[in-house]
Amino acid sequence: MRALDIDGAWVMEPRVFHDSRGSFHEWFRAPDLHRAAGHGLGLAQANCSVSSRGTLRGIHFADVPPGQAKYVTCVRGAVLDVVVDIRTGSPTYRAWEAVRLDDRDHRALYLAEGLGHAFMALTDDATVVYLCSRGYAPAREHGIHPLDPDLAITWPDGLAPVLSDKDAAAPALAEAERAGLLPSYEECAAWYAALRASRTDGRPRVPAGR
Repeated sequence: MRALDIDGAWVMEPRVFHDSRGSFHEWFRAPDLHRAAGHGLGLAQANCSVSSRGTLRGIHFADVPPGQAKYVTCVRGAVLDVVVDIRTGSPTYRAWEAVRLDDRDHRALYLAEGLGHAFMALTDDATVVYLCSRGYAPAREHGIHPLDPDLAITWPDGLAPVLSDKDAAAPALAEAERAGLLPSYEECAAWYAALRASRTDGRPRVPAGR
């Protein structure tokens, strides 16, 4: 697990074993994640998306607490995966980092609760699978426009972004901040601390009513 500059994000770079039959690799190892993040991943949902070249999904995030941590990899084709720090008060607020995920190097990306997530498909039929710490809850889910000029994410040249109607209508980061939609770094830090004090399955022990 290699830490990114944004607190709460790591890249897993597996060793891939090749032979005449194909290849084998371990794309998720609970002890490795626990050593890096200080807690486990409570698995509540596993998602799979298939995207045509140029499809741009995100920037998505969920209310904290409880938020939704994600562990993401690409099993066919390639995507440019982007993590965005949207936690107000964070030392790296508004920063973003991009990681290429593909079916060759088999990297995986873990992003903690409160971080924004987006990706663009670099190939047709780009297939992304991700493990989620919480199930989908529409009332807690939000988005930020991935082409927000203030974020200035460097998406690949030569690809016309294809967005869903929902993502195209998402607010810019500044609008989301004014509307009070963004998680705070303080809230997220408290949640991470609760996770580190939790059971090994990543379910935090927090007071009733949180």
